[in-house]
Amino acid sequence: MSPIGKFTLRLGIYGAVFAYLVCDLHFCHGPLSRKLRSTDPNSPEAIARAREAGIVAVVYGNPLDKRQLDRAVAERLWADGRKAADLTPQTRKLMRYAALDDLIDHELLRMKVKVNAESFKLTPAEIDERYRRFTERFATKEELAAALAAQGLGSEADLRERLAARIQQERYVESRIGPKAAVTEDEARKWFEEHRDALALPERIEARQVFIATLERPSDEVKATLEKALAALRGKSKDFAALAKELSEDEASKERGGALGWMTRGRLPADFAEPVFALAANEPTLVRTKLGWHLVEVTGRKPAEPRTFESAKPEVMSALEADRRRAVIAAFRAELRKMESRAITIYRDVVEEGLAEQAK
Repeated sequence: MSPIGKFTLRLGIYGAVFAYLVCDLHFCHGPLSRKLRSTDPNSPEAIARAREAGIVAVVYGNPLDKRQLDRAVAERLWADGRKAADLTPQTRKLMRYAALDDLIDHELLRMKVKVNAESFKLTPAEIDERYRRFTERFATKEELAAALAAQGLGSEADLRERLAARIQQERYVESRIGPKAAVTEDEARKWFEEHRDALALPERIEARQVFIATLERPSDEVKATLEKALAALRGKSKDFAALAKELSEDEASKERGGALGWMTRGRLPADFAEPVFALAANEPTLVRTKLGWHLVEVTGRKPAEPRTFESAKPEVMSALEADRRRAVIAAFRAELRKMESRAITIYRDVVEEGLAEQAK
């Protein structure tokens, strides 16, 4: 075939292929068009498949399902001490999407750690320590097993793997935000000077007590018992420590001679703080509260006084670093979501299908 003939043939083939593609993709919706639509995560076909499988989101091709989201929501409710049935529909919806955000961020971090695995190797001792700290939260093996089952973990090995992944993710985040979360001494000093009055040490007293509750016995009977104890104390036939050990129902202090340690007014119930802070030192007195009668003696008093920067520095630095770390981590997560947005698909209809079940 002549060169012109070959060129004409190729041109005809290319034209036929182009015509087929145009027809398939734009007019006929043929096999190629259907294939492309089936791989589009936002196509009606993909959404239908997600609904059928209970998939709430896909991250880098990895599905997150309703069971994972339900567990994440349950953990949030447990941590907040709330029940879904007590929340408004709008609050339940916000909590569900917040839990989904956490799952997506976790998956993004998992992928980042996987790519950089060599940089975040762990020793068995590190995993053992995290495992010990986790399991100490449960009083019995049965409670631990129930918690693991609720999180979809079937064995100790599964838990260790989950904890190891968490440590690696923490280190990955730290490697990205560490310097940004640091607080300098100059910043801490400036904050201290701006909040000096709020950081002043309030008036404090040191006291001891003998306490008897009146919830299940007559108030007059309890008062009479402590009046006898006060007379014995003043007559020096018994000392305070002996009376506390013999009579006090305050288990936290009775074995320490009734000692309550140093206390500030704001950390005590008002009906106890007001009369006790008004007492003179070393003058044991009976005080009545809604819980019962107290034989109280103030053994020391310190007036309110300003704090120096050096004395407040550790807690100021710690508080500022915690606040900054939260802000930096939030910004890091937002930036990560923005950078990887094309790898994330959320099926909102499937997410919100679980709201009615969550309210039960």
